[in-house]
Amino acid sequence: MGFFSWIVFGAIAGWLANVVVGGPNRRSGCLFSILIGVLGAALGGFIYRLATGTERSFEFDFPSFGVAILGSIVLLALLRLVRGGRDDSYHR
Repeated sequence: MGFFSWIVFGAIAGWLANVVVGGPNRRSGCLFSILIGVLGAALGGFIYRLATGTERSFEFDFPSFGVAILGSIVLLALLRLVRGGRDDSYHR
């Protein structure tokens, strides 16, 4: 997949993960969604490899998209645990 495709794929996966997880980061910007989506796709691929023992090639297909979204959801949940669920936007 090309660089631009990774950005688009990551943005969509990150946005959907933000919608599913919700919370204080739900209205985060596009760059946050792209970062979460791309890192979530990598995390999802890693988890997939651990669970199945096989590697997943990331193309524009539904199974890859599902792995990317699940990885993004796990990443957002981990970030929420680390942050303790607090919203710093009210303290600025």
